[in-house]
Amino acid sequence: NAAFVDVGYEKDAFLHYLDLGPQVNSLNKYTKLVMQNKMNTPSLDNFNLEKDIHKDGKITQVLQSGMQVLVQIAKEPISTKGPRISSELSLAGRYIVLVPFSDKISVSQKVKKNEERTRLKRLLQSILPKNFGVIIRTVAENKSVADLHADLNDLVQKWNTLYANLRNKAVPPQKMLGEVDRTAAILRDLMNSSFSGIHVNDQKLFDDIKNFLHAKAPEQEKIVKLYKGNAPIFEHFGVEKQIKALFGKNVTMKSGAYLIIEHTEAMHVIDVNSGNRARSENSQETNALEVNLEAAAEVARQLRLRDMGGIIVVDFIDMHNPENRKQLYEKLRDEMKHDRAKHNILPPSKFGLIQITRQRVRPEMNIVTVEKCPSCGGAGEVQAPILVIDQMENDLRYILKEQNHKNVTLCVHPFIEAYLSKGFFSNIKKTWARKYGKFNLQPSNSVQFLEYHFLDKNEEELKL
Repeated sequence: NAAFVDVGYEKDAFLHYLDLGPQVNSLNKYTKLVMQNKMNTPSLDNFNLEKDIHKDGKITQVLQSGMQVLVQIAKEPISTKGPRISSELSLAGRYIVLVPFSDKISVSQKVKKNEERTRLKRLLQSILPKNFGVIIRTVAENKSVADLHADLNDLVQKWNTLYANLRNKAVPPQKMLGEVDRTAAILRDLMNSSFSGIHVNDQKLFDDIKNFLHAKAPEQEKIVKLYKGNAPIFEHFGVEKQIKALFGKNVTMKSGAYLIIEHTEAMHVIDVNSGNRARSENSQETNALEVNLEAAAEVARQLRLRDMGGIIVVDFIDMHNPENRKQLYEKLRDEMKHDRAKHNILPPSKFGLIQITRQRVRPEMNIVTVEKCPSCGGAGEVQAPILVIDQMENDLRYILKEQNHKNVTLCVHPFIEAYLSKGFFSNIKKTWARKYGKFNLQPSNSVQFLEYHFLDKNEEELKL
């Protein structure tokens, strides 16, 4: 019960009957009248709405082959699939979402106080144009009528732009109205009073953000700062390092436990491993619970960072105690509350698997975090150098502090030895020695560029 629509993309877009929206006949009527120059105003005040379509109807009762329709992209093309589209148009602002051909006023469920919900509804009822509905967003809570009115006027102006484009240049397939630029969209959807600084390295973008905040949130205009440092902005703020650490196949957590994230066409799979850092004084069940709780927080974070959608299966470490399994489930649900995407979490199966479904709107974020190995002419791939030093320090701390080994030698490539020893007072080797204890640093040409080994006093390799 669906149609394929040519929207100018290499693959036709998919339009299901349930995505038409109840007022699709009104939209199609409006589109036709505007394109034929039979409607002289974008206003819907004098527009007669058509009857809502039946929820169990057939798409052939609404659309015919060759028909020109106005649609909105609901989901970007992913893998082999084209875009998914909807005829239920909506225009998103900072505080509200405007819905043409509707009269419903809805308030975000995250606005809990009944008095505030009633205030917002009454306020919008008093200023909303005829035949427009609205969804009131969470950030509208406690906002003044002036703020909401300004946002509404911006959205009505967008509707007017859509009308003008439809009237003047509608040769399908043609984009009639685009999303605001990415920066404005991020600020509109994510920014709140907790933001303490926005750092920008481009003068034009800096001016654009200042203007946007001046109009939408003038009290936060002062937090925008133009970065003029010599180092790249991502490097200066430590973002580059975090990106490399967070988007690889392996994600290491503070305790030394780690996640392995794999992607297939059908689903994403995340495996939780305790590594070799389990506390010997704890029971196996306690260790498993500690690692699983830490992993639950990291899994929720990774889903948001990578924008992973569809089906996600997480293989946690097996636990036999039902109370522990329940605690893990509650922890994961609690961590996922911060996620703006719609999601559903099933309780752990008897095999320790937890299934998550998460709304997928665009392809997941994928950043390549391996680099060509200089030692083998590019035949293999290794971990990014920016992470190797961190990993080396982590392993050194474990050997000296937790395993209490003495007379330890760190064997590295000569280039790495030079890097760790550079500087007389502030070199990395001396810093590590002060923090974790004495050790020897030994260069070796037989060691690959980013390879390292720990040796004991008998020059036997220490296993981590």
